[in-house]
Amino acid sequence: MAQFDFEGHRGARGLLPENTIPAFIKALDLGVTTLEMDVVISKDKKVVVSHDPFFNHEFTTTPEGKKIRSRQHDEHLLYHMNYEDIKKYDVGKRNHSEFPEQVSVPAYKPLLSEVLTTAERHVKNTDRDEVYYNIEIKAEEEWDMLYTPPVDEFCELVVKTVDAYVPMHRVILQSFDPRVLEYLHQHYPQIRLAFLVENKQSIQENLKKLSFKPPIYSPEYFLLKKKDVKWLHANDFKVIPWTVNDKEEMEKLVEWGVDGLISDYPDRLMIIKKEMKLHATSL
Repeated sequence: MAQFDFEGHRGARGLLPENTIPAFIKALDLGVTTLEMDVVISKDKKVVVSHDPFFNHEFTTTPEGKKIRSRQHDEHLLYHMNYEDIKKYDVGKRNHSEFPEQVSVPAYKPLLSEVLTTAERHVKNTDRDEVYYNIEIKAEEEWDMLYTPPVDEFCELVVKTVDAYVPMHRVILQSFDPRVLEYLHQHYPQIRLAFLVENKQSIQENLKKLSFKPPIYSPEYFLLKKKDVKWLHANDFKVIPWTVNDKEEMEKLVEWGVDGLISDYPDRLMIIKKEMKLHATSL
């Protein structure tokens, strides 16, 4: 992987609808190193690219052209729907209120296989370096058998899909769920894993939840301190914080020595990338 990892969060969520083909193509064209995305499983055992295990009321339009109410999530669970039906919902035409720069376009939740094949084909047809993938397995213990299949089945479906389309050395599998990371480490030790963290426990407390040292520690960016980066590097961890959208925060984290950044705005990442190159040239 490149020396510094610029990751487009859910493709380019700040610019185009999250986890959709248009967002991933946009991120590639802007020059990210890695496409970051989330996956869940449909009723017919397809790996679907989606952050939520249901259709989000904030930006979903039903096949009938209606909005989903906030309390209707459980009526639209992806694990209870075949992919043929999932694809009929639109998740791009309605503007996301949190992202004023996001352009609305018709879009659906794609299969992981489609994202991988589309991205690989796009890279071959454009003048850019090969792309990497950071795929989050969206599991929680209370979700088992309601929102998601058992962890072992979930992991196997994802690994099988990824392995069929891209070389594993260009893939990171990440999760907040220690069960996912433990299963993958035990059965697929060759796969690079990232431990996602969003709690205020110490790094040491979080790492005690695992029986092994994951190659990448990936905390929510504001939980990270300069001394943490130093400690993690001293203990052979890569540090890739998320989701960093403010340019000043990006610059601070780069100064601290993080190994990558995950952002909703790949265009802002590219400004940082340019500044880093200019700094290296001046040296």
